[in-house]
Amino acid sequence: MKGFFVTGTDTGVGKTLVSAALVHGYAVRGERVAGLKPVVSGAVDGIWEDVEILRQASIPPRSREESNLYAFPAAVAPHWAAQQAGLQIDLDAILRFLEEQAAGAERVIVEGAGGFLVPLGNGQSFADLAIALQLPVLLVVDLRLGAINHALLSAEAILRRGLPWGGWVGNHASPQPVAAGTLEGLQESLPGPCLGVLPYRAAPCPQALSQYLRIPASP
Repeated sequence: MKGFFVTGTDTGVGKTLVSAALVHGYAVRGERVAGLKPVVSGAVDGIWEDVEILRQASIPPRSREESNLYAFPAAVAPHWAAQQAGLQIDLDAILRFLEEQAAGAERVIVEGAGGFLVPLGNGQSFADLAIALQLPVLLVVDLRLGAINHALLSAEAILRRGLPWGGWVGNHASPQPVAAGTLEGLQESLPGPCLGVLPYRAAPCPQALSQYLRIPASP
C-alpha cells in the first residue's frame, strides 16, 4: 500500500481539502488513486461532505461505500457517535476495508477524523490505525494563533510512535490573517518537508489548490 495517512492538528483544519488536492496531484500523473475516509461523523441532510469530496476526486471515482466504512450522523467524536448509534468501531474491520480498497489503486490517501489521538473506542485511537497502516503520516496545520504548539504536540505524538513522517502542509482555513511569526515558527520547528501552504479560499477547490502542493514522487 503506497500513499499517505493524513491527520491534522484539530478538526476543521482542512484535512479533506489537502487529501483531495493530493489525490488530484497524483491523478494528473496518470495514477489510479483512492481517497478514503474510513470513519466519518457529522452528516448534513444525509450527506457526509468529506466522503463526497474524496470519492469524487478519486480516479476512477468511487461510490460512498468504496470510500467510507463507518458513517455516523451526529457531529461528535467518532467513538461517541458510534456509542450513540449502539455500535463499536472495529479497527480490524477498518484495516480489512482499506486493504480491499487499496487492491485496485496504485496509491491511497487515507484521511483520519479530527486530530491524531482522537479515540475510536475500546482504548484505541487513530494513532493505532496509523501504526497498523505504516503509511507516512502527513500533518495538516491550520495557520492560526496557537498553531505552533498544536503542530509540535501532534508531530511529537507521531514521531514518538516511530511512524514514518511524511511532512506537513499549512492551510489558511480562515480569512483572518495568519498571526505574525506563525508560518516562520512552523518552518523552523517542524521536521520537514513542508509540502506546501494553501491560501484561504471562500469556496476552496481541491483541484485548483493542488498547484500549491509539492506532490512527492514517493512513497
